[in-house]
Amino acid sequence: MHTRVLLVEDEPDIAGLIKHTLEKAGDMQVDVAGAGDAALRMLKEREPQLIILDLNLPVLSGTEVCRIVRTRHDTASIPIIMLTARTTESDRVAGLESGADDYITKPFSLRELVARVRAVLRRTGAQPAAPAGRLVYRGTHLHADFETVAVAVEGQPVRLTRREFDLLQYLVQNRNRVVSRDRLLERVWGYERVVETRSVDVHVGRLRHKLGTAGRQIETVVGLGYRFVDA
Repeated sequence: MHTRVLLVEDEPDIAGLIKHTLEKAGDMQVDVAGAGDAALRMLKEREPQLIILDLNLPVLSGTEVCRIVRTRHDTASIPIIMLTARTTESDRVAGLESGADDYITKPFSLRELVARVRAVLRRTGAQPAAPAGRLVYRGTHLHADFETVAVAVEGQPVRLTRREFDLLQYLVQNRNRVVSRDRLLERVWGYERVVETRSVDVHVGRLRHKLGTAGRQIETVVGLGYRFVDA
């Protein structure tokens, strides 16, 4: 079975190069959309396991595509890697806050792109690693069943992206212990080196917001990282 990747890129040369690079190993199939509206149509026809999304697109921007994907129930959990020429910190933060799981700037290394794609696929189940036993957390405000992928706060279900879910699971597994940003990048993002620790901060902020009253259980330990505490 091939892993389906939707590449949304309006520059044919770049799109062709990425498609060739990802497909040459033989385990991925890459569909290409040249505009934002075309990407949304393709999503309805066939759901991919991963989206690589440029920001500067005709008709509908990559940021808008990302927001739409995240608000739709059937596509909300699809991981998104943004690939763009926008390089400022504010651009990266805006991309992550709109729902992206990762952010790669142009010009980019094809080897690094492939490594990041495979890291995201590992974390989202295309290359699964079975957990040891069932993990369920029941607290005063938060209930999370990590086997059935069900999270609720004050009895109300909470919809998380796959990255936010993995982040919560790792913090809960290591509750009452400080986990560094580098460690989170390695275990949740799949990176063995520091790529963008700001990504961790943005995702933790989004997770806290979605968890509402339970968000206070994720503490910031200044200069060290984060800690999930019981409540």
